[in-house]
Amino acid sequence: MADTGIFATTAEINYKTGTNANTTSKAEAYTNSYIAQAESFINCYTRFNWTDAYASLNADVKGILKEAASNLAAIYVIQYDMTDYNSRAEAELMCTILYQRAMDCLNILKDQKTETFIRGA
Repeated sequence: MADTGIFATTAEINYKTGTNANTTSKAEAYTNSYIAQAESFINCYTRFNWTDAYASLNADVKGILKEAASNLAAIYVIQYDMTDYNSRAEAELMCTILYQRAMDCLNILKDQKTETFIRGA
C-alpha cells in the first residue's frame, strides 16, 4: 500500500506520535484514512480547497499544510490506543501540543491578512 494523502505522509505522522504509538493505528492503511480526514477538515476550516490548489503552491505554503495535516493525523494515531504510552497524561499532552500547533497553522491559513501572501507565494 502507498501513501494516498496529499499534504503529509505516514512517516511524517509517525515522527510525531513517538515510539509508543499503537502498531495498528500507525500503519499506512489507518494513516491514509486519518490524513484524508485531516485534509478535508483543513479545507473546510479555512474555506479554501488547498487539495485542488496544492500542485501550484509554494514550498512554504505546502510546509504549513503538511504540519497542520500531520499534527491532526498524529492525534488520531495517539488517541486510537493510549495504553502503550508511559501514562495517559503523556499521550494527552502530546495530543494537546499537536492540536494547538495544528490550530495555529489553520488560523494562519485562514487569516485574511495573510491570504494574499499565501496564495501569491
